[in-house]
Amino acid sequence: MLILGIDTSGRQGSVALLRAQGEELLTLDLALISGGEYSERLVPTIAELLVRHGVERNGIGLIAVASGPGSFTGLRIAIASVKGLSEAFATPVVAVSVLEAVALASGVAGKTMAALDAQRTEVFFGEYIVEYIRENMGEQTVSSKKSETARMEREGLAGFGDFTSLLGGYEQPAKVFTPDESLAARLLEKGIDTGVVARPSADAYARIAYCKFLAGVRADVATLDANYLRRSDAEIFVSPKIDTAAL
Repeated sequence: MLILGIDTSGRQGSVALLRAQGEELLTLDLALISGGEYSERLVPTIAELLVRHGVERNGIGLIAVASGPGSFTGLRIAIASVKGLSEAFATPVVAVSVLEAVALASGVAGKTMAALDAQRTEVFFGEYIVEYIRENMGEQTVSSKKSETARMEREGLAGFGDFTSLLGGYEQPAKVFTPDESLAARLLEKGIDTGVVARPSADAYARIAYCKFLAGVRADVATLDANYLRRSDAEIFVSPKIDTAAL
């Protein structure tokens, strides 16, 4: 199976092509896209990647997409592109939360808190239980990272002060993992156990999506939408319409 991974959630996005052989995944290609070029470059980048590897669009067996939270424009472009590809070729889709990908990138089992800088002194956060499926191999029992899962407890948006208060309310606070160094620095100043991870790219989302796919997870393309967690600026700042008929 060939898997197409798409990530347009941040300032830099990417498209990846992976080949699945059983439970093993091989990354064939990873192409980067600047955030300001998503509308112009996403579809052409996908096409170029497929041509480079001699793959027809109907040869893709699974599409993985980072569903947010993140860039409103980037997420909308990715979701629209994914819907078009899926509907045209009846390709299954698995959407993956950016926060879930960050939690899994930590490599830590158990309760894990993922966080992203949401700007405006706010934080996107997700609380997950990360588990590794232990496998028996002869006389040895090993934990396989490829078999990791993340069960979401909750995701949300909070002001920085509210987020730190939330963390302080746990009897056993989870370590916070984030790809945003500035947010990590602010959390460390508050004495919160924090780790910085690399921001997941399209191949990471493809790998997570493939595990979900094997477990029977599929997105309903008809209702597929981005995981914004916050309203857009247009919705927040739009002036209310005046009902002149009531005057």
